[in-house]
Amino acid sequence: MAIYIHQLNQWPRFHWEQDEFFNLLAEVRQLQGKLLGKVELLGFGLKDEANLETLIQDVVKTSEIEGEVLNPELVRSSIAVRLGLDNLGIEHSNRNIDGVVDMMLDATQTFDKSLSEERLFGWHSALFPTGRSGMYKIEVAKWRTGDMQIVSGRMGREKVHFEAPSPEKLEKEMQEFINWFNQEEPLDSIIKAGISHLWFVTIHPFDDGNGRIARAITDMQLSKSDGVNQRFYSMSSRINAEKKSYYTILERTQKEDLDITNWLKWFLECLKGAIIDSNFIIDKVVRKHQFFVNNASKIANERQRIILTKLLEGFEGNLTSSKYAKIAKTSPDTALRDINDLVEKGILSKSDSGGRSTNYVLNS
Repeated sequence: MAIYIHQLNQWPRFHWEQDEFFNLLAEVRQLQGKLLGKVELLGFGLKDEANLETLIQDVVKTSEIEGEVLNPELVRSSIAVRLGLDNLGIEHSNRNIDGVVDMMLDATQTFDKSLSEERLFGWHSALFPTGRSGMYKIEVAKWRTGDMQIVSGRMGREKVHFEAPSPEKLEKEMQEFINWFNQEEPLDSIIKAGISHLWFVTIHPFDDGNGRIARAITDMQLSKSDGVNQRFYSMSSRINAEKKSYYTILERTQKEDLDITNWLKWFLECLKGAIIDSNFIIDKVVRKHQFFVNNASKIANERQRIILTKLLEGFEGNLTSSKYAKIAKTSPDTALRDINDLVEKGILSKSDSGGRSTNYVLNS
């Protein structure tokens, strides 16, 4: 029978060899500083846009890690409404999306507020507004009262990857975690983010949603580290890209001793990748802004602006006149007139295919 770190007498007194990742931590700190400096040059409007794009990635990817696919446009709408940004007539989101958004915004926009049992229960309620996870009824806004195992494999041939602390220990375990998280201490704030993530998922205090809440806690601590309440890089996106190694390092760490050096090295590499990836988001925001500056006088109406914005943000599939009409909520004739106008002005081009499959692309 496996022994897990939460069963060790010294739990949760983690230790690590900082010399093994000192240079990596310094590199991450340098990248963090460069990114925040780059963002400062954007100005308020573009900073808000970069924050919005990053939060969309965070919300979509933290759910995707758990196998739940969210519509990015509905996520955009939910975040835009809550941040008071122009949401270009996009349809409203649903309660499940709003719940993840509310949790992420509470974690990152009010990172200076203490973590508490009540706050965690609020996040859990937001994630499961119907009291169900899929078809199954779960315990919401309370510590779980049943045992928790992470298993895989067919029935009768299951493999147990991890077993969390028993329910009678959760009150004490979570109080110790919350007290530690809230206290000021001479510990690098990025290292604290890595420990927070590992510690929370090891306790696994809820019936469901532990991974998403762990990542929200991580983002909360990283917001403290950045010193700003806007997000410009997405750890969840990077974790999703590294999902296989993420689960592997978690399982290995929880079955070893309390030396978490390898986990912290993995976490720092993941964070480094997230910060580097953020440049794509910022470059996209700047490109979109420059496009509208250059073409402002050529855009005849709000319908065209909505479609062009979608194309610049990453349109799925091909743009056809029928799709234009549906998205812009207009007639097919008006959609075709709008498209032909944009083609004549050199903003769109007709693709090679003709007939009913005629579609249009944005000129770079």
